[in-house]
Amino acid sequence: MILGALVDAGLPFEALRDGLAGLDLGGYSIERREVMKGAFRATKVDVHVHDHGHDAGEGPGHAHARPHGKHAHPRRTLPDILGILGRSGLPGPVRDNAARVFRRLAEAEARVHGVSVDEVHFHDVGAVDAIVDVTGACLGLHLLGIEALHCSALPLGGGSVTGPHGRIPVPAPGTAELLRGFPVVDTGVKRELVTPTGAAILTTLASGAGAMPAMTVSAVGYGAGSMELEMPNLIRLFVGEGASPLDPMGAATETVCQVETTVDDMSPQLWEPLMDRLFEAGALDVYLTSVLMKKSRPGVVLTALCEPGDVGALAQALFQESTTIGVRWTPWQRQRLPREMVRLETSYGAVAFKVSRLGDRVVTVTPEFDEVRRIARDRGLPVREVLDQARAEGRRLLTSDPGPA
Repeated sequence: MILGALVDAGLPFEALRDGLAGLDLGGYSIERREVMKGAFRATKVDVHVHDHGHDAGEGPGHAHARPHGKHAHPRRTLPDILGILGRSGLPGPVRDNAARVFRRLAEAEARVHGVSVDEVHFHDVGAVDAIVDVTGACLGLHLLGIEALHCSALPLGGGSVTGPHGRIPVPAPGTAELLRGFPVVDTGVKRELVTPTGAAILTTLASGAGAMPAMTVSAVGYGAGSMELEMPNLIRLFVGEGASPLDPMGAATETVCQVETTVDDMSPQLWEPLMDRLFEAGALDVYLTSVLMKKSRPGVVLTALCEPGDVGALAQALFQESTTIGVRWTPWQRQRLPREMVRLETSYGAVAFKVSRLGDRVVTVTPEFDEVRRIARDRGLPVREVLDQARAEGRRLLTSDPGPA
């Protein structure tokens, strides 16, 4: 459905097909066609897996085509799939994004089944068609020049399905794991509306989820699914330019989750190891705020920011390393300036700086504090003096600002 929506929105099908030919993968073909879902036209992209000689009566020139024919191919592990991607002729960003999707799938399945990531044997998602689905989605976004992907709340579906592990509830356990920290909605449809593959693609690649961001729409695409549902079985894709005044100058808009808990009975010595554990679990930032709680008890609010997919890992760290018995989280939209690390020669020697820009203008030039502290210690100077001098020299080196006379 994602491939269909991309093609319907303007992705040249031939470019998609030719790009996927760079995969170290054979025995499949892809086909596009227009279909009607209810009263609406849409594009359907099928991945046909060819099981050569599957039937004893088939000659060497006869291929038996089975859409989504998974059982004709071996189950693959994550290293197998990463090897296929690594040997491909695909652009680097496409390989990297596809690898990220499959790693998230492996991590979700490993947690569900209680095994290590490398022990996960993919069933559906390890087959040829799913490798093409994931890689094709990453390639299609790359070919369309998409810089940021946002998606709506995902429909959970309901009921049950039969899979390699027997009868399981919908959403499947792997899907449910992938959707942690992501907005979802119950549409009342008792079918599998989000598969593990689809959940992994969207939750990994989306930089925002929930409300549609302000944008000027240039194309709309409709991708069709196979099932017939009470409502048209479609996904809709809007392509356009971000409308935020900061976007043209390079500020990225994305969704992060704010994870919080309030504690009033924890030893102060435990805060540092807890914060270290949160950063190891994927926190982008962690800070503490003193508060006055009920019955006038002093307490601390711990706030951590993270990617939506890391909420579960942060919650687990909080339950294990703190005395809290409850964790809350909220998705937030944020814009951040692009930044880079550069090494500049100063009067103190080479120093690493974090540089942020707004369009072509340098906004901040900040020396790495650990290096500033080391220089101050080695030279017997006040840290504040080294920090101010290094920042001023870094700005002069990167801008036309001559600094104070």
